[in-house]
Amino acid sequence: MFKLNNDLELPPQLKWKFSHEPELLGWTIRARNYNTFVANCMFAFMFVLIAIVSYSVYLNPAPGEGVLTRVIVSLCFFLIITLTISSMTHQRMKFAYRFTPSGVECCEWKDFPEWVLTFLKWIAGITAIFFVFMATIDPSFLLGALIGPGGIGLTYLSMAYSKSYREMQTQYHHLIYEWKDFTQLAIATNREVVDLKFTHFDQRLGRVVSWSLNIFCKRKQKEKVAEIIRPFLSPGVPFIKAKVNVPLSTD
Repeated sequence: MFKLNNDLELPPQLKWKFSHEPELLGWTIRARNYNTFVANCMFAFMFVLIAIVSYSVYLNPAPGEGVLTRVIVSLCFFLIITLTISSMTHQRMKFAYRFTPSGVECCEWKDFPEWVLTFLKWIAGITAIFFVFMATIDPSFLLGALIGPGGIGLTYLSMAYSKSYREMQTQYHHLIYEWKDFTQLAIATNREVVDLKFTHFDQRLGRVVSWSLNIFCKRKQKEKVAEIIRPFLSPGVPFIKAKVNVPLSTD
């Protein structure tokens, strides 16, 4: 019928079940698939806490540590911890939606953020070179080289070679629903989301489940998406506008 943004390619781990059917509507999008208010509050609290600890690191230098070394060490600590926290509270999933005559398919995935490792390597390398150069002027900078770039290097190694961390940051899900499964259609008033409540038999759990499918939309497109979905639903299915509480996790 028409297509919305298609700037993401489906990963090889995920394939459309109804690829043989004509596409009525399809698009891809990056979105935060959790309660953003709670996540933002957590980040704000941790940001203030990290700033206080970083200032405390500056006020309590190691023996022989100069002012410039203290500033750089405190700044490196602040940047590393803030980056780590933000990668957890502001991470985005990638979504691909495909509507066909049979129903709705949603592929959602999150790849391991390799860019974070690249960033940490560059920061560690640049700061190490800086500290070694400054150590030719003031030997106290050697201590800073161990604390600053050394800490960044350890963070890089723990992220790069930790299997559990990589698994936590990598997800692939394929959700399939028939039109008859949906029991309510709602346009969210608090987010760019179309919410579809459903009841169907979950083969993985081996029982009937009732839950919601959050369809993330681009700005000012949720009304258009809802109007296209509406004719495919069973007669009498409620169509409302309401506040939608996106769960903390899709798992």
